[in-house]
Amino acid sequence: MDAKDLAKTFRVKHGPDFRLARINPADTLKFKDKDQVSGVVLKGVERLAALQEKLYAHDRWSVLLIFQALDAAGKDSTIKHVMSGVNPQGCQVFSFKAPSAEDLDHDFLWRTTRCLPERGRIGIFNRSYYEEVLAVRVHPELLQREKVPAELVTTKVWKERFEDIVAFERYLARNGTLLLKFFLHVSRKEQRRRFLERLEKPSKFWKFSAADLAERDHWDEYMVAFEDMIRHTATPTAPWYVVPADHKWFTRLVVVEAITTALEALDLAYPTVPPGERRAIRAERLALEREADA
Repeated sequence: MDAKDLAKTFRVKHGPDFRLARINPADTLKFKDKDQVSGVVLKGVERLAALQEKLYAHDRWSVLLIFQALDAAGKDSTIKHVMSGVNPQGCQVFSFKAPSAEDLDHDFLWRTTRCLPERGRIGIFNRSYYEEVLAVRVHPELLQREKVPAELVTTKVWKERFEDIVAFERYLARNGTLLLKFFLHVSRKEQRRRFLERLEKPSKFWKFSAADLAERDHWDEYMVAFEDMIRHTATPTAPWYVVPADHKWFTRLVVVEAITTALEALDLAYPTVPPGERRAIRAERLALEREADA
Protein backbone atom coordinates (compact mmCIF):
# COMPACT_ATOMS: atom_id res chain seq x y z
CA MET A 1 0.00 0.00 0.00
CA ASP A 2 1.24 3.47 -0.90
CA ALA A 3 1.43 5.83 2.06
CA LYS A 4 -0.97 8.24 0.32
CA ASP A 5 -3.70 5.57 0.44
CA LEU A 6 -3.64 5.63 4.24
CA ALA A 7 -6.01 8.58 4.33
CA LYS A 8 -8.69 6.58 2.51
CA THR A 9 -8.14 3.51 4.70
CA PHE A 10 -9.01 5.26 7.93
CA ARG A 11 -11.38 7.97 6.68
CA VAL A 12 -15.03 7.78 7.68
CA LYS A 13 -17.31 9.84 5.44
CA HIS A 14 -20.59 8.02 6.05
CA GLY A 15 -21.18 7.73 9.76
CA PRO A 16 -24.04 5.23 9.99
CA ASP A 17 -21.83 2.49 8.51
CA PHE A 18 -19.08 2.94 11.09
CA ARG A 19 -18.26 0.46 13.86
CA LEU A 20 -15.36 1.18 16.21
CA ALA A 21 -14.71 -2.53 16.74
CA ARG A 22 -13.48 -2.77 13.15
CA ILE A 23 -10.47 -0.57 13.95
CA ASN A 24 -7.55 -2.28 15.68
CA PRO A 25 -5.64 0.30 17.80
CA ALA A 26 -2.42 -1.66 17.24
CA ASP A 27 -2.79 -1.86 13.46
CA THR A 28 0.13 -0.69 11.32
CA LEU A 29 -1.00 -2.35 8.07
CA LYS A 30 2.07 -3.49 6.11
CA PHE A 31 4.45 -1.12 7.87
CA LYS A 32 6.78 -2.81 10.35
CA ASP A 33 8.47 -0.15 12.44
CA LYS A 34 9.45 3.48 12.90
CA ASP A 35 12.59 3.16 10.79
CA GLN A 36 10.58 2.03 7.78
CA VAL A 37 8.36 5.13 7.75
CA SER A 38 10.58 7.87 9.22
CA GLY A 39 11.63 9.07 5.76
CA VAL A 40 8.04 9.07 4.52
CA VAL A 41 6.89 11.08 7.54
CA LEU A 42 9.71 13.58 7.03
CA LYS A 43 8.75 14.06 3.38
CA GLY A 44 5.13 14.46 4.46
CA VAL A 45 6.12 17.19 6.92
CA GLU A 46 8.05 18.95 4.13
CA ARG A 47 5.07 18.67 1.76
CA LEU A 48 2.81 20.09 4.45
CA ALA A 49 5.15 23.06 5.00
CA ALA A 50 5.11 23.86 1.26
CA LEU A 51 1.32 23.49 1.08
CA GLN A 52 0.84 25.73 4.09
CA GLU A 53 2.85 28.46 2.40
CA LYS A 54 0.58 28.21 -0.65
CA LEU A 55 -2.50 28.18 1.58
CA TYR A 56 -1.35 31.40 3.23
CA ALA A 57 -0.58 33.11 -0.09
CA HIS A 58 -3.78 31.86 -1.75
CA ASP A 59 -5.80 33.38 1.13
CA ARG A 60 -9.12 31.76 0.22
CA TRP A 61 -9.33 28.60 2.31
CA SER A 62 -8.88 28.06 6.03
CA VAL A 63 -8.12 24.66 7.55
CA LEU A 64 -9.42 23.29 10.84
CA LEU A 65 -7.83 20.16 12.30
CA ILE A 66 -9.63 18.59 15.25
CA PHE A 67 -7.96 16.02 17.51
CA GLN A 68 -9.97 13.93 19.94
CA ALA A 69 -8.76 11.02 22.05
CA LEU A 70 -8.54 9.59 25.51
CA ASP A 71 -5.61 10.54 27.74
CA ALA A 72 -2.17 9.30 26.64
CA ALA A 73 -3.30 8.58 23.08
CA GLY A 74 -0.63 10.91 21.72
CA LYS A 75 -2.49 14.05 20.62
CA ASP A 76 0.22 16.47 21.77
CA SER A 77 3.13 14.55 20.28
CA THR A 78 1.29 13.99 16.99
CA ILE A 79 0.57 17.70 16.63
CA LYS A 80 4.17 18.53 17.56
CA HIS A 81 5.74 16.18 15.01
CA VAL A 82 3.32 16.60 12.11
CA MET A 83 3.29 20.40 12.32
CA SER A 84 7.02 20.74 13.01
CA GLY A 85 7.77 22.28 9.61
CA VAL A 86 4.85 24.70 9.48
CA ASN A 87 5.43 28.45 9.77
CA PRO A 88 4.05 29.47 13.21
CA GLN A 89 2.64 32.67 11.65
CA GLY A 90 0.20 30.58 9.63
CA CYS A 91 -0.85 28.14 12.34
CA GLN A 92 -2.80 28.42 15.58
CA VAL A 93 -3.18 25.72 18.26
CA PHE A 94 -5.88 25.81 20.92
CA SER A 95 -6.29 23.32 23.77
CA PHE A 96 -9.73 23.22 25.32
CA LYS A 97 -9.91 22.03 28.90
CA ALA A 98 -12.65 22.57 31.49
CA PRO A 99 -14.92 25.50 30.48
CA SER A 100 -14.64 28.78 32.38
CA ALA A 101 -17.51 30.61 34.05
CA GLU A 102 -17.70 32.85 30.97
CA ASP A 103 -17.86 29.79 28.68
CA LEU A 104 -20.72 28.35 30.72
CA ASP A 105 -22.72 31.53 30.21
CA HIS A 106 -22.82 30.85 26.45
CA ASP A 107 -23.92 28.09 24.09
CA PHE A 108 -21.69 25.02 23.82
CA LEU A 109 -20.13 26.09 20.51
CA TRP A 110 -19.23 29.60 21.64
CA ARG A 111 -15.74 29.18 23.04
CA THR A 112 -14.45 27.18 20.08
CA THR A 113 -16.13 29.41 17.48
CA ARG A 114 -14.07 32.32 18.80
CA CYS A 115 -10.90 30.42 17.89
CA LEU A 116 -11.70 29.45 14.30
CA PRO A 117 -8.82 30.04 11.84
CA GLU A 118 -8.79 32.97 9.41
CA ARG A 119 -8.49 32.40 5.68
CA GLY A 120 -5.01 31.26 4.76
CA ARG A 121 -4.35 29.73 8.18
CA ILE A 122 -4.40 26.30 9.79
CA GLY A 123 -6.24 26.05 13.09
CA ILE A 124 -5.70 23.08 15.41
CA PHE A 125 -8.14 22.14 18.15
CA ASN A 126 -6.61 19.86 20.78
CA ARG A 127 -9.99 18.64 22.02
CA SER A 128 -12.95 20.70 20.84
CA TYR A 129 -16.70 21.15 20.91
CA TYR A 130 -16.88 17.38 20.63
CA GLU A 131 -16.19 17.19 24.37
CA GLU A 132 -19.83 18.26 24.66
CA VAL A 133 -20.93 14.84 23.40
CA LEU A 134 -18.08 12.92 25.06
CA ALA A 135 -17.01 14.04 28.54
CA VAL A 136 -20.31 15.82 29.16
CA ARG A 137 -22.22 12.71 28.09
CA VAL A 138 -20.14 10.40 30.29
CA HIS A 139 -20.46 12.83 33.22
CA PRO A 140 -24.05 14.15 33.26
CA GLU A 141 -23.26 16.50 36.15
CA LEU A 142 -21.24 18.59 33.69
CA LEU A 143 -24.36 19.20 31.65
CA GLN A 144 -26.15 20.50 34.73
CA ARG A 145 -23.46 23.18 35.14
CA GLU A 146 -24.08 24.54 31.66
CA LYS A 147 -27.22 26.39 32.73
CA VAL A 148 -29.31 25.10 29.83
CA PRO A 149 -33.01 25.54 30.70
CA ALA A 150 -34.23 22.30 32.25
CA GLU A 151 -37.10 21.91 29.78
CA LEU A 152 -34.57 21.80 26.91
CA VAL A 153 -32.51 18.98 28.38
CA THR A 154 -34.48 15.96 27.21
CA THR A 155 -33.63 12.39 26.22
CA LYS A 156 -32.92 13.81 22.74
CA VAL A 157 -30.19 16.18 23.91
CA TRP A 158 -27.30 14.20 22.38
CA LYS A 159 -29.09 13.68 19.09
CA GLU A 160 -29.84 17.41 19.00
CA ARG A 161 -26.21 18.28 19.69
CA PHE A 162 -25.08 15.97 16.89
CA GLU A 163 -27.49 17.77 14.56
CA ASP A 164 -26.17 21.17 15.66
CA ILE A 165 -22.56 20.09 15.11
CA VAL A 166 -23.27 18.71 11.64
CA ALA A 167 -25.08 21.92 10.69
CA PHE A 168 -22.23 24.04 12.08
CA GLU A 169 -19.60 22.07 10.17
CA ARG A 170 -21.65 22.24 6.98
CA TYR A 171 -21.78 26.02 7.42
CA LEU A 172 -18.00 26.19 7.85
CA ALA A 173 -17.40 24.02 4.78
CA ARG A 174 -19.71 26.19 2.68
CA ASN A 175 -17.70 29.23 3.68
CA GLY A 176 -14.30 27.85 2.77
CA THR A 177 -13.08 25.94 5.82
CA LEU A 178 -11.54 22.54 5.18
CA LEU A 179 -12.34 20.31 8.16
CA LEU A 180 -10.36 17.20 9.09
CA LYS A 181 -11.19 15.41 12.33
CA PHE A 182 -8.90 12.83 13.95
CA PHE A 183 -9.84 10.32 16.62
CA LEU A 184 -6.62 8.72 17.91
CA HIS A 185 -7.77 5.26 18.93
CA VAL A 186 -5.53 3.87 21.67
CA SER A 187 -6.10 0.52 23.37
CA ARG A 188 -6.73 0.18 27.09
CA LYS A 189 -3.58 -1.94 27.40
CA GLU A 190 -1.37 0.67 25.69
CA GLN A 191 -2.88 3.51 27.72
CA ARG A 192 -1.95 1.59 30.88
CA ARG A 193 1.63 1.15 29.63
CA ARG A 194 1.96 4.88 28.90
CA PHE A 195 0.52 5.82 32.30
CA LEU A 196 3.06 3.55 34.02
CA GLU A 197 5.85 5.09 31.95
CA ARG A 198 4.81 8.53 33.17
CA LEU A 199 4.93 7.30 36.77
CA GLU A 200 8.34 5.67 36.36
CA LYS A 201 10.16 8.66 34.83
CA PRO A 202 10.45 11.82 36.96
CA SER A 203 10.70 13.90 33.76
CA LYS A 204 7.16 12.78 32.89
CA PHE A 205 5.51 13.17 36.30
CA TRP A 206 4.04 16.50 35.18
CA LYS A 207 2.02 14.69 32.51
CA PHE A 208 0.19 12.52 35.00
CA SER A 209 -2.98 13.42 36.87
CA ALA A 210 -5.11 11.35 39.21
CA ALA A 211 -8.05 12.48 37.10
CA ASP A 212 -6.61 10.43 34.23
CA LEU A 213 -7.12 7.23 36.21
CA ALA A 214 -10.59 8.31 37.21
CA GLU A 215 -11.51 8.73 33.52
CA ARG A 216 -10.03 5.30 32.79
CA ASP A 217 -12.76 3.80 34.99
CA HIS A 218 -15.27 5.05 32.39
CA TRP A 219 -13.51 3.36 29.45
CA ASP A 220 -16.52 1.45 28.15
CA GLU A 221 -18.75 4.50 28.37
CA TYR A 222 -16.25 6.53 26.38
CA MET A 223 -16.00 3.87 23.69
CA VAL A 224 -19.78 4.00 23.24
CA ALA A 225 -19.70 7.81 23.16
CA PHE A 226 -16.86 7.92 20.59
CA GLU A 227 -18.59 5.45 18.28
CA ASP A 228 -21.90 7.29 18.54
CA MET A 229 -20.16 10.62 17.88
CA ILE A 230 -18.48 9.34 14.72
CA ARG A 231 -21.61 7.60 13.46
CA HIS A 232 -23.61 10.82 13.75
CA THR A 233 -21.06 13.44 12.64
CA ALA A 234 -18.90 11.86 9.91
CA THR A 235 -19.84 13.46 6.58
CA PRO A 236 -18.15 13.90 3.18
CA THR A 237 -17.36 17.55 3.95
CA ALA A 238 -16.23 16.90 7.54
CA PRO A 239 -14.87 13.33 7.69
CA TRP A 240 -13.43 11.57 10.70
CA TYR A 241 -10.11 9.75 10.51
CA VAL A 242 -10.10 6.94 13.06
CA VAL A 243 -6.36 6.42 13.49
CA PRO A 244 -4.78 3.45 15.28
CA ALA A 245 -2.73 5.03 18.07
CA ASP A 246 -0.88 2.23 19.86
CA HIS A 247 2.20 2.99 17.73
CA LYS A 248 2.90 6.71 17.62
CA TRP A 249 5.08 6.48 14.51
CA PHE A 250 2.15 4.99 12.60
CA THR A 251 -0.28 7.58 13.96
CA ARG A 252 1.94 10.39 12.69
CA LEU A 253 2.24 8.75 9.27
CA VAL A 254 -1.54 8.50 8.85
CA VAL A 255 -2.20 12.04 10.10
CA VAL A 256 0.39 13.76 7.92
CA GLU A 257 -0.74 11.87 4.83
CA ALA A 258 -4.39 12.68 5.51
CA ILE A 259 -3.66 16.40 5.88
CA THR A 260 -1.38 16.70 2.84
CA THR A 261 -3.73 14.66 0.64
CA ALA A 262 -6.66 16.92 1.55
CA LEU A 263 -4.65 20.11 0.99
CA GLU A 264 -3.37 18.92 -2.38
CA ALA A 265 -6.97 18.35 -3.46
CA LEU A 266 -7.66 22.08 -2.98
CA ASP A 267 -5.42 22.90 -5.95
CA LEU A 268 -3.81 25.81 -4.14
CA ALA A 269 -1.76 28.31 -6.13
CA TYR A 270 0.27 31.43 -5.55
CA PRO A 271 -1.56 34.62 -6.64
CA THR A 272 -0.82 35.77 -10.18
CA VAL A 273 0.57 39.26 -10.73
CA PRO A 274 -1.26 41.46 -13.31
CA PRO A 275 0.79 42.44 -16.41
CA GLY A 276 1.01 46.07 -15.31
CA GLU A 277 2.49 45.11 -11.95
CA ARG A 278 4.92 42.71 -13.65
CA ARG A 279 6.34 45.59 -15.69
CA ALA A 280 6.76 47.62 -12.52
CA ILE A 281 8.51 44.70 -10.84
CA ARG A 282 10.93 44.34 -13.77
CA ALA A 283 11.68 48.07 -13.63
CA GLU A 284 12.34 47.91 -9.89
CA ARG A 285 14.58 44.88 -10.37
CA LEU A 286 16.62 46.72 -13.02
CA ALA A 287 16.95 49.72 -10.71
CA LEU A 288 18.29 47.48 -7.93
CA GLU A 289 20.72 45.76 -10.32
CA ARG A 290 22.06 49.12 -11.54
CA GLU A 291 22.48 50.19 -7.95
CA ALA A 292 24.69 47.15 -7.33
CA ASP A 293 26.83 48.02 -10.38
CA ALA A 294 27.31 51.62 -9.32
